[in-house]
Amino acid sequence: MATDSVFSLVFKAYDVRGTVPDQLNEDMVFSIGKGFASFSRDETGAEKVVIGRDMRESGVALVKAFSAGALSEGLGVVDAGMISTDMLYFASGSLGLPGAMLTASHNPASYNGIKMCLPGARPIGEDTGLKQIRERAETVLASLSPNHAPELSASDPRLERVDLLDEFARHVHSFVDVASLRPLKIVADTANGMGGLVAPAVLGGLPFEVEILFGELDGNFPNHPADPIQAENLVDLQRRIVETGADVGLAFDGDADRVFLVDEKTSPLSGSLTTAIVAAAMLEAHPGSTILYNLICSKAVPEIISERGGKPVRTRVGHSFIKGVMAETGAIFGGEHSGHYYFRDNYRADSGIIAALVVLSLMSKADLPLSELRKPFERYLDSGEINTEVHDAAAVLAGVEHLYSERGATIDHLDGITIDLGDWWFNLRPSNTEPLLRLNLEASTGPSCAQHVDEVIRLITELDSEGHDDGLGGH
Repeated sequence: MATDSVFSLVFKAYDVRGTVPDQLNEDMVFSIGKGFASFSRDETGAEKVVIGRDMRESGVALVKAFSAGALSEGLGVVDAGMISTDMLYFASGSLGLPGAMLTASHNPASYNGIKMCLPGARPIGEDTGLKQIRERAETVLASLSPNHAPELSASDPRLERVDLLDEFARHVHSFVDVASLRPLKIVADTANGMGGLVAPAVLGGLPFEVEILFGELDGNFPNHPADPIQAENLVDLQRRIVETGADVGLAFDGDADRVFLVDEKTSPLSGSLTTAIVAAAMLEAHPGSTILYNLICSKAVPEIISERGGKPVRTRVGHSFIKGVMAETGAIFGGEHSGHYYFRDNYRADSGIIAALVVLSLMSKADLPLSELRKPFERYLDSGEINTEVHDAAAVLAGVEHLYSERGATIDHLDGITIDLGDWWFNLRPSNTEPLLRLNLEASTGPSCAQHVDEVIRLITELDSEGHDDGLGGH
């Protein structure tokens, strides 16, 4: 079926994403909007959906197409305008509506996509509705003549608009004691993404001196990519921290749901480090609480949670898994090494700017520079995520597991394989969308980390070449 091959390119594990218009076009987005609306109605009885978009030029037409799809299914549409993804989750939670965010996050300008959730910001992923939405969208698209999807009427009485920016800023402030904040000089690099809207609104009314770098909303990303996990995209921020003598730098991704912190000495904080610091703050406010961390976070994270009287719970990678475990355990907070931070009181959704404000609050209370505040939380050295292309991921994983089991390693299969040899450990897991194995490794020292990374990469390469050469796919 032709539509099946089209949708297979853009439907991922957690969202829809592709280049516009060759992979994702208005007819497809109309079909997805209609499929999402019918799924939401059938699952939750929803009568309306809330929709937002980021600053990408293609988003204007795609929001209209998605809205037309929802309206054609008989649901009303609440248009929240240009917002960040965490604002969309806030809208879904506070309004009690299913939500859709038109964004491609950190991807280049040619991309767009759709993140969807049920009322209360409940996640929609491959196993929690995305597959059914895709099936419904395929049926709708197959019935359309090309370029003949119904268009949105701006005067449709079922279409309403809402501005939630001020309300969202007040919500973010509720996670800290605003009265305890002290003057700090902050540089925020919003990379022409939605942080340019959200950061001034959230930080502007607080006792901070805030400078916004690249605050113009421009989906062409004229200054640098909105992908702060890549070190080269932090260079402008680091330079400005030095030039201004700033206390802290904030680096946002395109849809501003992730924020990476950089200290006054221009050293970035990893997602694990920020998770540990925020966990400590949350446990101070909520003693004895459960806190989640994903399995590629540093070992320091569960250590710190336990030391501070909390209950650490380890999860798979990915927001739908974490939000599910949060609901099951009542966890107050959860963090991912990739820079996603989830808060129970934020409808269990992730928000980078809430996490950043919690760290700023800790800096205020401790009256310490971030370079000092971070020290007790940094205990090990990590590799970062290293991707290796392989022909047969399952065969390589089996070979790696066999070798290290013979060496007496502790092994589990929560997500890929995690192999723990005491003073160093690593997780190796396959990509959902590409022929890649993703390696995350941690050791007690930098030289040990580098040595073991070389060892594991060499093993992956050898196992893959053996399996590929002899056709056996094994070791």
